[in-house]
Amino acid sequence: MIQLLSSNKSLTTICIEIRKIRKMEYKHFSHDHHLNLYQSQPGQNLLCHGCQTPISDSSSIYACWTCKFFLHDHCGNANRFIKHPSHPAHPLILIPTPTYCSGAFICNACGSLGKSFSYSCPTCEIDLHLNCAFLPPKITHNSHPHDLVISPNLPKKKDGMVYVCKVCDKRMGDKNWNYCCVGCDFRLHTFCATNEVKPGLYVDDEDPDSVSVNRDDEQVIELTEEEVIQLYKIQILTQMMSNANINANV
Repeated sequence: MIQLLSSNKSLTTICIEIRKIRKMEYKHFSHDHHLNLYQSQPGQNLLCHGCQTPISDSSSIYACWTCKFFLHDHCGNANRFIKHPSHPAHPLILIPTPTYCSGAFICNACGSLGKSFSYSCPTCEIDLHLNCAFLPPKITHNSHPHDLVISPNLPKKKDGMVYVCKVCDKRMGDKNWNYCCVGCDFRLHTFCATNEVKPGLYVDDEDPDSVSVNRDDEQVIELTEEEVIQLYKIQILTQMMSNANINANV
């Protein structure tokens, strides 16, 4: 700011430049301070607070240098809630930190631990890593000639055999997502199949890329954004009461 005022620029020009600087600032609900738009530089080795994955060089990010808090562009702009085909009964709410007493959650998609951003259903205790929530519905993989489609669970095998990922040769979780070619009975872990993320999926009800998951025992409930936020607050309160009861019984 001092540099701007000390230059020979007109007052109008200075005001325009100040407005541009302010436009580069961003207030994210998960952080107390304003975040600045920034392009990462080689060798900085930054970690995204939202998805807990490294930030690649020359990426656009949101940064609070005081707190060493960084977000990928797509993590910082992720919608506050989405309507995901894996759980059509309720919207999934973007939660900045796990509300469970353990301070962590198990992702229903990949089965891995998470300690940061998640899309959550407070009613059903469904939790997804931010990146897992935006996995592409269909992919191609060099290990198989056909397209692979994402599936929210594994069908039961009549012979009692288990499914094994065709890439890592490890057992697949019965309740975790996978990419499959049903005709060939070919399946992969999501994390073995792709690291691609498609932000913006499942925000629009008419999204042509979304995958329908029919579950006859679930009733789809339409909620407004304000109602979704209230659900988030209820979940926080419920978890606080649960934690208090656990501590009282210790």
